[in-house]
Amino acid sequence: MPALKSLAQSLRLRINEDKSPTDENLSALPMKVSTPHLAVSGAAMDVIVPQTHTKKIVSGMLLLLCIALMAAGLWRFMPRGLQVSPDDVRIANVESGIFLDDIVVRSKAEALHSVILDSVESGRVEEVFARDGAIVKQGEVLFRISNPQRNLELLQRQSEHTQQISNLANLRVNFEAANTDHQRRLSDLEFNLMQAKKKHARNVTLAAQGFISAVALDESADTLEQQQRAYNEEKKHSSSETAVKRDAVAQMERAIKNIEGGLTLVNATVAALVVRAPVAGRLTDFRLQIGETVKTDQHIGRIDDPLKFKLSAQVDEYYLNRVAIGRQGWLKQDARDYVVEVSRVYPQIKEGRFSIELVFKNQQPSSLSPGQSLDAQITLGEPKAALLLPNAAFVTDSGGAWVFVVADNGIDAEKRMIKTGRRNNRQIEVLSGLKEGEKIVVSSYAAFGNATRLQMKK
Repeated sequence: MPALKSLAQSLRLRINEDKSPTDENLSALPMKVSTPHLAVSGAAMDVIVPQTHTKKIVSGMLLLLCIALMAAGLWRFMPRGLQVSPDDVRIANVESGIFLDDIVVRSKAEALHSVILDSVESGRVEEVFARDGAIVKQGEVLFRISNPQRNLELLQRQSEHTQQISNLANLRVNFEAANTDHQRRLSDLEFNLMQAKKKHARNVTLAAQGFISAVALDESADTLEQQQRAYNEEKKHSSSETAVKRDAVAQMERAIKNIEGGLTLVNATVAALVVRAPVAGRLTDFRLQIGETVKTDQHIGRIDDPLKFKLSAQVDEYYLNRVAIGRQGWLKQDARDYVVEVSRVYPQIKEGRFSIELVFKNQQPSSLSPGQSLDAQITLGEPKAALLLPNAAFVTDSGGAWVFVVADNGIDAEKRMIKTGRRNNRQIEVLSGLKEGEKIVVSSYAAFGNATRLQMKK
């Protein structure tokens, strides 16, 4: 404000120059004093100086001018908008370029095929034969646990099975004995029937020749009928009894088969106490210790295919509708490019991300290890000319719906609504609201709150 101070000093000088001499000024002038002979009045020495309105008006105008200049200066230097330090913000230009419709995801190498090892039985770990990370063969023993309850169940099942087999044997013996007895009686009746038929046939011949009476013929006929009826009843009774006993034997055999099935399950349960590798591969996450108690369905580890791998990655939920099975991409490893393809998409969103799986199309890197991280680039569409913004932190806070546009003075920034399109890891496509060459704040907006204007001054 040096200019205002100099202006005020010059105004004071002009006012002092226009002032008329006052009594004090007159008293400061030298005067010649003489002794009067007569008494002289002082009225002739006072001079009345009339004050004009012009000086008051000029003074007032100058005062108003000073106030106006001071107000203008205050207005100019008064902060407008939220005060931020230029060191705390990052500014980028709106540029024209080629939008590359792809995304780069951080993926992790995993075995393409894995078999989960869960305990099917509970018990105490007695022996451990394998170590984590070892290559195992199919059927190789991994560990052994003990469970006295399962051994007791096996003994009970074996005892029950033995008892039922003994019962079936006795039933078959009784059935054979009864069948033999029926056959013997049936043979006797059949013999008696044949004798009665022969006798009656002779009596018929004799009766026709008049050698026997009609009464004797009737008696032989009755005897034949009685023998025939006895033979038929015995044969029918033997068939019914045989059917019943055969059904009893069949039921007993089915019961034994059920017992044998239970015995097989118990045997399998006891055999499961010795855990073997279901497939060949690399044993992973296997950390059992001798003496440890294992519970049913407890996760013990897994066996991975040591030769073939897949990639799993987390992708921002913004790309959920654009990432689909069959989308291809590539990654660089060992100075070579490898083609990958999206094989699975898990649409469940957790913490703003969803999961995908990628498989190698032709070849895979020879130096991959489980858990190794790789950057894979997935193509979502064709390149296209567009107005571009860098994909920076401001997108998280504004969602790409608005930005702070920096004024030409490089100090002020104002909030402006925009419309954006596709995105990748580096670029955002601008559809409307911005022009090429404009500058925007691309750092995080979280600290700005609800501010609509910013002023960047140190």
